[in-house]
Amino acid sequence: MTSKNDIKTAVQEHYGAVARGEQSGCGCNTTTQLATTIGYSQEEVAFAGAGNLGLGCGNPLALAELRPGMTVLDMGSGAGFDAFLAWRQVGATGKVIGVDMTDDMLDKARKNAADLGATNVEFRKGFIEQMPVEDGSVDFVISNCVINLSPDKPAVFREINRVLKPGGRFAVSDIVLLSNLPENVRNDVSAYVGCIAGASPMGAYVRLPLDAGLVDVTIPQIAHGSKLASVLAPEGELSCCGSDVAALAADVVASIKLHGQKP
Repeated sequence: MTSKNDIKTAVQEHYGAVARGEQSGCGCNTTTQLATTIGYSQEEVAFAGAGNLGLGCGNPLALAELRPGMTVLDMGSGAGFDAFLAWRQVGATGKVIGVDMTDDMLDKARKNAADLGATNVEFRKGFIEQMPVEDGSVDFVISNCVINLSPDKPAVFREINRVLKPGGRFAVSDIVLLSNLPENVRNDVSAYVGCIAGASPMGAYVRLPLDAGLVDVTIPQIAHGSKLASVLAPEGELSCCGSDVAALAADVVASIKLHGQKP
């Protein structure tokens, strides 16, 4: 069985390579193709620019209600794609904090922020299970296909509860399972960093924020895995442990939006 530290190391190495341009974020033809397929507009992709590395499984901001002046936290912020789109909505009076554990991603995000003139967007190094963010300091938490990569998902939702102000909300996009994965895939680290093996069954995933003390938990959108698989593995070429990832995703994986709030 792979340890939690092994998983974190594998995730850091994989996404560090993506940030350095040594590995692509997806199997699709372009990062724009993936972004528009999972819910971003062409205008949003153009605005975020180099922040889009072809990662993610949905647009967590699509059904979120951000307002000027809010403080927004982006968990697993990568090169800053969602953080910059949130920044545009909260305006000059708001603030966006991105947390990521990968140095290369942080370097890229900070450069992108400087290029955009996003002076009220800050990127901090840390794990989403123990974030460098003050208690009760955030109005809205977002995340895009990152929580499924955590080996301690209950801790992540406890952290969301901790950092939110009373009445603060969260909106995350993530991968969940509709049925069980084969044993060889579930225990494979390469499948884990590809957002498949780390996914939880939908019912178990929805219980996590409730167990953490969050309320009004809803799933406003579910997308079947076949849509995501069409861009992640368009020719069915990606494989793990002898299994066709595209066919596997189409059968057992879904992308969901999960919303809720702190009492």
